[in-house]
Amino acid sequence: MKQTRDFPAARVSKKAELSVKAGHPWIYDNEIIETPAECENGCLIDALSEKGAYLGTGFLSKNSKIRIRLLSSNANESFGPAFFRRRVKYALDYRRTVMGDDFACCRLIFGEADGLPGLTVDRYGSLLVSQVLSYGMELSRDTLYRAVADELAEGGVKVDGLYERDDVAIRGLEGLDERKGWYDCDYLGRPVSPVTEITENGVVYSVDVENGQKTGFFLDQKYNRLAVAKLAKGMRVLDCFTHTGSFALNAAKGGATHVTAVDVSASAVEMARANAVRNGLDGNMDFVCEDVFELLPRLCERREPYDLVILDPPAFTKSRKTVSGAERGYKEINFRAMKLLPRGGYLATCSCSHFMEDQMFRKMLASAAADAGVGLRIVETRRQSPDHPVLMSVPETDYLKFYLLQIV
Repeated sequence: MKQTRDFPAARVSKKAELSVKAGHPWIYDNEIIETPAECENGCLIDALSEKGAYLGTGFLSKNSKIRIRLLSSNANESFGPAFFRRRVKYALDYRRTVMGDDFACCRLIFGEADGLPGLTVDRYGSLLVSQVLSYGMELSRDTLYRAVADELAEGGVKVDGLYERDDVAIRGLEGLDERKGWYDCDYLGRPVSPVTEITENGVVYSVDVENGQKTGFFLDQKYNRLAVAKLAKGMRVLDCFTHTGSFALNAAKGGATHVTAVDVSASAVEMARANAVRNGLDGNMDFVCEDVFELLPRLCERREPYDLVILDPPAFTKSRKTVSGAERGYKEINFRAMKLLPRGGYLATCSCSHFMEDQMFRKMLASAAADAGVGLRIVETRRQSPDHPVLMSVPETDYLKFYLLQIV
């Protein structure tokens, strides 16, 4: 087998070659034709075409169906600390540009979209939270963490600590154990508490990076929440799947006359209530701990007077196998919301599942509207905030669909 440099090499299928040349960084296990037996898990490996042409270099993952995650197609790259430092600098410079004042609280690294497959790093002021989902990145994480801390320090930001939120089952597919806790090193501190305070769109939140969902807070809806706030003035609002109350609080701050925030989790409802008190918004808000699927039909029967309904459910599907069931779930809640709203009312609805593709989501909305006997006017379509960039050659990075609609 033809070697291009000092790295071991894997020969891949024509299908993989075409995918790589189109810009996708993943090579699957069934696309590997030949791999040296002595390769170590997580090592750097060259990908070659069937004819031996160099395609790129990436991390080998022996346990994952995504067998190789490419880092670069530059045959002259050495992949030392300087390479990772450059990638981190590119990622942070991009956030400084597109996030502006919101750079203090945003996603700094978004895996494949930043050329660092399997790595997420979020910033909450002086605290960082990471999640590592690939074997090669696991072996390189200290180099990456140091690069992030150094790059922030050069911009005048001192990192007090980095909390690892690697308590996700998907790590098992890589042969990695689950864990969470402060990262122990000589260049980062370890704060006393994993709870910190952030400000987003003028709303103050308490964020628990140890126990909160994902890395502690859903950063990707930042500007979608602001769009709701701008629309909500003078309206009576129902926020379903409120979690810690972020959409509800933005609506209240935007001038809604009253906001009802609903979630099935009692702890989430209490945190939302506490956030409302923290912001002095609790006077025109109430909080309900109930299953949205059970609550919406009752509200429809009682014809509760709402002007704006917000649907921000968790991902109903995390694979293509379950997408049809997820579609039924999305249709049910959207149908109920459309029945609940009056003509001229507004619906903010979204899906955070990559597998629920935009065309399917729009088709579901049209079907729900037909069943509800209403028309829909698109006010605005949105995606995740730009600190979660979409790489056009990697569809998996394009996951959040957000629609502002008017019932007509």
